[in-house]
Amino acid sequence: MGAVSKVQTTEELLKRLEQGEAINLVDVREDEEWEDGHIAEARHVALSRLQESMDELRPEDGTIWLICRSGARSGRACDYLNAIGYDAVNVEGGMLSWPGEIVTGR
Repeated sequence: MGAVSKVQTTEELLKRLEQGEAINLVDVREDEEWEDGHIAEARHVALSRLQESMDELRPEDGTIWLICRSGARSGRACDYLNAIGYDAVNVEGGMLSWPGEIVTGR
């Protein structure tokens, strides 16, 4: 039996960011999606490059919050990271349900 992903809502993420909490937020979408709009506090580590970019995840900064377009890719990343010992949560609904502001570009 596989591990069940830990999940958080976009509303909870927005609330914590608005309260000034330092969230270790990683957007796993591909480059074009990221450039079209992302959360300002997020770092970009595309799922396709996750394994070779593990040093960019910064687990020492706390739980890794993962987001993508809908929650599917970030869910896969979350399962993988939790399976190898990281503390990760999937932001369910992804950017499609993000209620906050976004920024564009790199």
